[in-house]
Amino acid sequence: MMNIYKADHKDLDEILRLQYLAYQSEAALFGTDDIPPLKQTLDEVIAEYEKGIILKLVTDDNVIIGSVRAREENKTVYIGKLMVHPEHRHKGYGTRLLTEIEKCFTCERYELFTSTRSVDNIRLYEKNGYKEYKREALNNELIFVYMQKQR
Repeated sequence: MMNIYKADHKDLDEILRLQYLAYQSEAALFGTDDIPPLKQTLDEVIAEYEKGIILKLVTDDNVIIGSVRAREENKTVYIGKLMVHPEHRHKGYGTRLLTEIEKCFTCERYELFTSTRSVDNIRLYEKNGYKEYKREALNNELIFVYMQKQR
């Protein structure tokens, strides 16, 4: 059985390694490894950890196979880096992680974003009550879809 816990500082390196693996599928959508999640450093993950909450999804033998991060700012919870190991996708773990990170906060509004090419992500977020409220083009290739959910 998989369990979700708050990550400890000692988990951050393993979570970053999972991130590098999990975001390969996103990179493939663009045909490049030059995407922010694949360039993030451990120091940057530590800074996110210190400003918010990072959850981990672990197997019975304590291997991290999923994670999500969030921070609260101006009465909005910003959710990011929702990831599941490629071998464990499409089993409901993304939904479980999203639900658990939402429970960590008492705000009325949640926000996250993904790219227009990430149709599986968009479907997951819509299924969990998120609605698109804006798009932002960073260049001709990359358009972010911003989604929000009211409690």
